Amino acid sequence: MLDQPKPPVEFDLSAARSDTLGAVPDGNGTNFALFSDHATRVELCLYDPSGKVETQRLDLPQMEGGIWHGFLPGIGPGQAYGYRVHGPFAPEAGHRFNPAKLVLDPYALELTGELVWDDALFGYPVGGSDLELDDRDSAPFMPKCVVTDPTFDWDAEKTLSHPWEDTVIYEAHVKGLTKLHPDVPEADRGTFAGLASDAVIAHLHQIGVTAIELLPIHGFVQDRHLVEKDLSNYWGYNTISFFAPNRPYLKSGSIREVKQAIRRFHAAGIEVILDVVYNHTAEGNELGPTLSFRGIDNASYYLLSPDNPRHGYDTTGTGNTLNIAHPMVLRMVLDSLRYWVEAMHVDGFRFDLASTLGREPSGFEREGAFFNAIRQDPVLSRVKLIAEPWDIGEGGYQVGGFPWPFREWNDKARDDMRAFWRRDPGLAPRLSQRLLGSPTQFNHSNRPATSSVNFLAAHDGFTLADTVSYDGKHNDANGEDGKDGHSNNLSHNLGAEGPTEDEGIREARRRRVRGMLATLALSQGVPMILAGDEFGQSQGGNNNAYCQDNETTWLAWDKADADLIAAVSDLIGFRKELGLAQAPFAQGEGDGAEGMTVRWHHPRGDSMTAEDWQAEDLSCLMLELIRPDRPSLLLCLNAGDHLTATLPEGIWTKRIDTSLTPVTVAERAEGTITLDWQTVTVLESARHPG
Repeated sequence: MLDQPKPPVEFDLSAARSDTLGAVPDGNGTNFALFSDHATRVELCLYDPSGKVETQRLDLPQMEGGIWHGFLPGIGPGQAYGYRVHGPFAPEAGHRFNPAKLVLDPYALELTGELVWDDALFGYPVGGSDLELDDRDSAPFMPKCVVTDPTFDWDAEKTLSHPWEDTVIYEAHVKGLTKLHPDVPEADRGTFAGLASDAVIAHLHQIGVTAIELLPIHGFVQDRHLVEKDLSNYWGYNTISFFAPNRPYLKSGSIREVKQAIRRFHAAGIEVILDVVYNHTAEGNELGPTLSFRGIDNASYYLLSPDNPRHGYDTTGTGNTLNIAHPMVLRMVLDSLRYWVEAMHVDGFRFDLASTLGREPSGFEREGAFFNAIRQDPVLSRVKLIAEPWDIGEGGYQVGGFPWPFREWNDKARDDMRAFWRRDPGLAPRLSQRLLGSPTQFNHSNRPATSSVNFLAAHDGFTLADTVSYDGKHNDANGEDGKDGHSNNLSHNLGAEGPTEDEGIREARRRRVRGMLATLALSQGVPMILAGDEFGQSQGGNNNAYCQDNETTWLAWDKADADLIAAVSDLIGFRKELGLAQAPFAQGEGDGAEGMTVRWHHPRGDSMTAEDWQAEDLSCLMLELIRPDRPSLLLCLNAGDHLTATLPEGIWTKRIDTSLTPVTVAERAEGTITLDWQTVTVLESARHPG
């Protein structure tokens, strides 16, 4: 329905600007600008505050360089809008323009309304050929963009920039973290209003977190096939808007709520890192809906098959790949990143499937346009940058292959820590690498030891508690007949599948979890903790809970293991107290060695030999860290049975014993020491020997 106002708004041609994209208000009106290199006409559709009634439709009057633009006097913050883009409908040439479909502005800062699944959202007749045009109007089923004033009183606040050596990351979900938290006001739970509550901040302080890494908060779409199965996209890796926050996470509906949460975190000394998905969008393959980019300029925004542009070139497993090699698409991504740093004050980003962002015509390129653009950017080069260093394309696994200043998720650390504590044979050499920050992967190109982001569990896979409670995945609730999710979880239930009342099994699980968390805390690199792992959160063996927006994934604070929380707090506190993390990689002893050096001991009392390293049954590692300015530390990781180990010469003080509650201790040790089964023990050399 078109309800024309009286009189209609008209463009001021003299005030229009093509150098800024999106809807930008200036007090006198709003400049609208949209990039589409192949469009022939762009209509701006204005809506009433509800976003349901169209009040006016106007052609953007000017275009240069593919940027369609116009300035509307009297239009300001709060105005709802969308676009209809005209151009060729020629799928075999990669063009899918369809002005019957209302599309979202890629630069919209705020959205209103929800997407309602209907066949009208698709550019072709559903069930028919994608080569045919569907002319049904999609506007009634689409959310709308909202003109937004991004100013906010930050009181000179800025990003925190904690040193990487001091960083401890906590991966969390905006909704899942607070939905069941008894000390968060019920009306605030599941939103940014609750995220930065006193209760959450107090917990993060208790366990020593310096940065909270949020699963995607950009506006995303609920997959149609999930909605039809009464499920939902919980994780949010289905982005449709790279500037606007996900509307259901806002109690108030305003982006100010995000800024207020970030300001509260910063006041508490906690950085905010966003998990961002610039590798693909929610529009899927050529059979997906037309919601934004596909209808604006499919051939520019998406990577298309060189053999048949009708199809996308998919390296993400989602049906499409964003064409970062296109300069205007790259600009959009960089503009989005800068917006979240400069206007929203976030402290960094974790890039989902980051190998896709480095794909050039020749394949993955660590010196590619995307990485080079970020490295030279005066804003983005100074924030925390973390890569998920893989995708599903050829040559996509690139752990260790990203340029400084990027850090990387290190799944080798996850797998080797799990396997060592599972008592897999022959893991000692590989675990020794992880304790030292994985130098084989990262000690090159002048990269620091903090290049490795170490983790035991993340949102994708088993939680830590489930890693010691289940031999196999239990994903039936996902509705895919248990076929989804990884099968190689390196898990072990220690005698019973799932919950048990057997005290022997429960003790074994308790010890293994503590041993693994201690290994994480004591390793060089940057530790990342999955929210809930610090208190025993279980997902019932579901290792692909992306579609479970319910008590499967919401943190069960009422079941939290207080002793485990205290152990994590003590371990992270010990890491900080001893200044354990170092930027330079540790070196072996020898001439010319500077900084921290390492010495490996066998439990029998002498140095490790080549034969010792090859022993399949070696389940106890003893690593001495020798630092010129501090007492030496001896890390003893015993994944096996109870044993007596010979200590290096001198007097030692036992500081950590994960078999105890609390794990901190202060006991003199000399000569030999008893290492309990499945336990990490840390000793500090006496400051005044004798």
